[in-house]
Amino acid sequence: MTSPAVTYRRDDRVAWLTIDRPEARNTLSAEVRRGLWDGFARFNADGDASVLVLTAVGDRAFCAGGDLKEMATQALGVPPLDYVPQPGRNIEVDKPVVAAVNGVAYAGGFLLTQCCDLVVAAEHARFAITEVKVGRGAPWAAPLPYLLPPRIAMQMLLTGEPMAARRAYELGLVNEVVPGTDLAGRARELAATIAANAPLSVRAAKRTVGLLAQLPLSEAYREAERIWEPVYLSADAQEGPRAFSEKRRPVWSGR
Repeated sequence: MTSPAVTYRRDDRVAWLTIDRPEARNTLSAEVRRGLWDGFARFNADGDASVLVLTAVGDRAFCAGGDLKEMATQALGVPPLDYVPQPGRNIEVDKPVVAAVNGVAYAGGFLLTQCCDLVVAAEHARFAITEVKVGRGAPWAAPLPYLLPPRIAMQMLLTGEPMAARRAYELGLVNEVVPGTDLAGRARELAATIAANAPLSVRAAKRTVGLLAQLPLSEAYREAERIWEPVYLSADAQEGPRAFSEKRRPVWSGR
């Protein structure tokens, strides 16, 4: 438990970070934001957790964004960089994070899914960057053209209109779309599949995917070689082929 509004639990090698504020569409109140920070920190420190699933309670909303009533009370101006955890920007999370989107993912909720490595969405899920509808900003959307065609990103930012889960899947924003009743089970299966793989290889793979968003291709190749060299030289790199030849499951040491 990280806070009454956010829970952390582990099921074997898969950790679950769950926003539990369905009566307010799982919006990002101060309590929720603290819980998310605590949850990501706990996942980083949890040596028995290989993959994190980020989700929410209920079937209406994954997260509808910031708590506008709270913002109005506080007269919030420019949110500080640490307003909400953004893996890859203000917190390093080197293990994979899967978003299980159980309803609307708007504004700050969209931000959370954008920061995840993989996204599984319920059929009724919707995605939107709604800041233009309430006069707020979305500087966190700077990486969006890396995830979507630039004209689609522009449309989302300018209109604030929602995108259906199936359309998000067609555009590559979402990995899989499943019936709402199957969402948790499919997210668990996907996370468990990743957790069963060699941990050093998984972490290096996660780092490799984002290289072209940061570096020219020639530099990306050099950085990828640097990232993967310790994997090649690890004990696990010998264990994998040995287990295959001995027709058994590998026993990963993470070294």
